[in-house]
Amino acid sequence: MEKIRAAVVGYGNIGRYVVETLRVSPDFEIAGIIRRNGSENCPDEIKDLKVVKDVKELGKVDVAILCTPTRKVEEHAIPLLEMGINTVDSFDIHTNIVELRRSLDAVAKKHGAVSVISAGWDPGSDSVVRALLEAIAPKGITYTNFGPGMSMGHTVAVKAIDGVKAALSMTIPTGTGVHRRMVYIEVKEGYDFDKVAAAIKADPYFSHDETHVIKVDDVDALIDMGHGVNLTRKGVSGQTQNQLFEFDMKINNPALTAQVMVCSARASFRQKSGCYTLIEIPVIDLLPGDKEDLIRKLV
Repeated sequence: MEKIRAAVVGYGNIGRYVVETLRVSPDFEIAGIIRRNGSENCPDEIKDLKVVKDVKELGKVDVAILCTPTRKVEEHAIPLLEMGINTVDSFDIHTNIVELRRSLDAVAKKHGAVSVISAGWDPGSDSVVRALLEAIAPKGITYTNFGPGMSMGHTVAVKAIDGVKAALSMTIPTGTGVHRRMVYIEVKEGYDFDKVAAAIKADPYFSHDETHVIKVDDVDALIDMGHGVNLTRKGVSGQTQNQLFEFDMKINNPALTAQVMVCSARASFRQKSGCYTLIEIPVIDLLPGDKEDLIRKLV
């Protein structure tokens, strides 16, 4: 069986775990890693891989897994799709997903490629659970409670704020889908903490939640990548009231994100050209192996 050649774009927290996941996925091989600085100051654990600045240096690439900040996804995805390379990302600004899907769908269809967007755990695998719960209890309410834990997307967003030297954003559930954001920052010399804190609170990542910004001396001393989610739906099946469903998990954030992205990269080759979210992809397409064998095992 010819293996899927995957390029990893970016080598931060998620990129590291994507590489680990690809190494143990039987139907993939790593074409290489694309970093802004190429092989300069290359970490020891990837010195056995090709590390470059441009995808064109990697030869044949079937899919690019974008381990970039959310707000950089579109600019990275479009040129890759224009080359006919499938893309996968973990874009996590929920309110902008439909807009991104429309943009990348047009490009992917024009160039015969597939893009899978928002393929992390939320949005991503949690989205699939929410869709299933709504299907089996069409009338009702679903609450998604995150954490407590480190939010990678929010942390990256804070780091991009002018004056922030280092950052950690923690998500604290307060119940019924409401969250508190605890943001710990180191401030660059010469910047006013109050102004930096105000800019963080005004960012769309934080403006809709209760957000507390706290100045610390050492952010690294606080970091723990554990996270979790509790999904609860109370609703109606047919005409029967009081159906109650609960889904709960405690996870390592970047490890699970990486696994979902790699599964989505696999699934991308089983779809027609275009752009997809996870709720549009048959779950079986995420799994390696023969379809009938999977049906015998799982149904």
